[in-house]
Amino acid sequence: MKDEFFDRWSSLHGGVAVTGLVKGWLTISYFLCRPLAAAKVTPNFLTLCGVLASACICITHHSFWGIVFLVFSLICDGIDGTLAIITSKDSARGAMLDSVADRIGEFFWLVAFYLLGAPIWIIGVAWVAAFSQEYVRARIAGLGDFRIDIVTISERPVRASFLGIAMVVDLLKINLVTQTAWIWLFFQVISLVMVSRSGFRRLREADSIGN
Repeated sequence: MKDEFFDRWSSLHGGVAVTGLVKGWLTISYFLCRPLAAAKVTPNFLTLCGVLASACICITHHSFWGIVFLVFSLICDGIDGTLAIITSKDSARGAMLDSVADRIGEFFWLVAFYLLGAPIWIIGVAWVAAFSQEYVRARIAGLGDFRIDIVTISERPVRASFLGIAMVVDLLKINLVTQTAWIWLFFQVISLVMVSRSGFRRLREADSIGN
């Protein structure tokens, strides 16, 4: 059963090998989802729980519960796809819902960062860069078989980590929220450049073959 899950996950992700850290996380995700599947929990329900948890961060950002909600939102986002595969409910519509939910969730992260005291223009530019990174990745993939395999220095879990760090330093009464926002902006701009260069290089190579 687990091996079938690995095979299905790999086929849905362009034949990516299930080894190392990927296999470790998928194994954990698989065992977390087994009882959820038995309880008839749906993948879309997990996705919506993740969005709701992200919204709750905006209310609890000055407390330990904000960190708890952030972690819970990431767990929901990390295992909803696994649950979809286990329950044979993986679909294009579900993938679209998951993508939209991710962007909404990250908007709530932006609001929480602002409420912690980060300058709106810094986190605003960083958020736009993050949104653009995901848009470029999805848009280029939509043009054909051009899926971008590159892993940048600021993927979604890393972006969440910056908010987590900001909440921790806020709880410790350390004035480093703005500095954390600056580092996120720096990482995010580099990540957008990485994805754009990788994507356009693939498109340029495809155009050369076509010609």
